[in-house]
Amino acid sequence: MSALETQSYTGFHGHQLFAAGDLPEVALKAKTLLEQDANAPVAIYDNATGRIVDIDYRGTAEDVIARIAARSKDGAPKPKAGPGRPKLGVVSREVTLLPRHWDWLRAQPGGASVALRKLVEAARRDNVDIDKSRLALEAVYRFMSTVAGDFPGFEEACRAFFAKDYETFDDMISLWPDDIQDHIRHQTENALQMQKKAEAQQD
Repeated sequence: MSALETQSYTGFHGHQLFAAGDLPEVALKAKTLLEQDANAPVAIYDNATGRIVDIDYRGTAEDVIARIAARSKDGAPKPKAGPGRPKLGVVSREVTLLPRHWDWLRAQPGGASVALRKLVEAARRDNVDIDKSRLALEAVYRFMSTVAGDFPGFEEACRAFFAKDYETFDDMISLWPDDIQDHIRHQTENALQMQKKAEAQQD
């Protein structure tokens, strides 16, 4: 099963949720709505990022699914040739550090480059859950900004969201259409659960 198929997506027709699931499933339901009304306000959101997903609905259902599958296989951009050691998959970049940092790095086994790679890998490993929760909260805000930017209490809701005043946040979004507020609550709760898990692991 492809990455796009295992990710979670949500489709909205205006302010009404019409589907949630993997991308092919949601896209086919969106196609049905657009066949009934070509100007229908249909949008599919990637729950991992909060961004709208562009879908080419032309042709048959099989055509749509085939294009989604092709994007899953070919969507990742190929790395451009540049400085570095391609056989090792490493790329050269400029790093600015204090002299004492460079002294410490040079004194490590393997030199500065090896030491930096080990530090980055350790940080990635230790902070993977924190990073996931942060990205999940960013996705909530991105979705909210796209869908609810003109809704009453939007600015107040954003301030409460970033202040982690979730009681006020919940009060503000309760003024919004039911499916919108329910989706935002669900995604926020998921992100906060990830954050709580990550913080517990670091204690």
